[in-house]
Amino acid sequence: MTIRSLLFFRVAKKFGHQIVTWDEEALVHLPAETYFSRRLDPAAIKFVSHLFAWGQDNADLWHRYPQLPDNIPIHITGNPRSDMLRSHLRSFYEQDVQQFKKKYGDFILINTNFNHVNSYGPDMNLFKPVKNHGELPKFGRAARGMSRDYAEGLRDHKQAIFDHFKLLIPDLEKAFPGYNIVVRPHPTENHAVYQQIADRCERVYVTNEGNVVPWLIATKAVIHNGCTTGVEAYMMGVPAVSYRATVNNDYDYGFYILPNKMSHQCFDFEQLKDLLQQILKGEIGSADGDERQALIQHYLASQEGPLACERMVDVLETIAEDVASSHKPSMKNRLERWAVTQGLHVAKRIKSSLPGSHNRPEFQRHRYPGISRQALQAKLQRFQQLLGDKRELKIEQVSNVIFQISP
Repeated sequence: MTIRSLLFFRVAKKFGHQIVTWDEEALVHLPAETYFSRRLDPAAIKFVSHLFAWGQDNADLWHRYPQLPDNIPIHITGNPRSDMLRSHLRSFYEQDVQQFKKKYGDFILINTNFNHVNSYGPDMNLFKPVKNHGELPKFGRAARGMSRDYAEGLRDHKQAIFDHFKLLIPDLEKAFPGYNIVVRPHPTENHAVYQQIADRCERVYVTNEGNVVPWLIATKAVIHNGCTTGVEAYMMGVPAVSYRATVNNDYDYGFYILPNKMSHQCFDFEQLKDLLQQILKGEIGSADGDERQALIQHYLASQEGPLACERMVDVLETIAEDVASSHKPSMKNRLERWAVTQGLHVAKRIKSSLPGSHNRPEFQRHRYPGISRQALQAKLQRFQQLLGDKRELKIEQVSNVIFQISP
């Protein structure tokens, strides 16, 4: 809901659409003031009709936004991603789980999130590279909405953790000769540095294939630092360890409090090695306790009862009924919409050609490799089997990244 969405929001609203949003980054979020300047814009949010929140913490965060419109409903629905962590839906991933186990055997998973300092393109980091020694670096895309002091502190902290993780990978391989090490980089990270480490090792593999859930089911333990994976692992009872060889509580608990607190925590390699040995022997399971359970309930709604997606659809159906009864476009309106749509397509193509653009085709393919219609149909059939849904579905490919599913 930033200034970058304002043009689209205005056009969508003009042609009768209702704009409903949730924030994928609001489960593990920045401190409020930095979050507001980075994720919200007073003009853009006025066009939003409804907000879906991950949980009470997310709703409270939005209520603190000074420019929040008075009449905007916030629905605490949870998020469809958490639906997939429920026990009766995890078997959706069984085929992937067996494939990973067959390919990698017994493995320890390392999930990284160093896109602030190791992004796909250097202009996407917190700071751009300097051309001359002593020159003050300019903000990169990742620093949008941050103060310079906050961005510099975050850069230094993330770089120190990143350096520890680069040492951790080969050390872990040596310490656990009976296990493979799978490194799963953040989707917007540059994989090259991890691949260079893997090339010097025998049992280290680098991949971010598919969804993280089957990787968590297949692994013996996951190691991270401040990664949402720690929350997902907790929800599924998978042993997760936050490796905090460098500590800065302003960021560790001001930004990454949830994944760090939902995990076991280790502060040096020997401590990590001892804990992993106990986990691999079955002496220690996932992190638990009443304090953790209370924390996750505050952050993540819809852990029981109707799925988060069902709760969302209940709201969407009500909105759709209102839209259908209030807006019947004329021929002039439809022609105008077609013309504006073509203009937006042209603008998007121009934007995608600009240096550092998130719309660059090669970067989009790096983040989202895409899916065929046939593969999507197979996934839907697996969902229907799990949910006992026998309706025949029609799938139409609207673009290379959009499909329309209907009865």
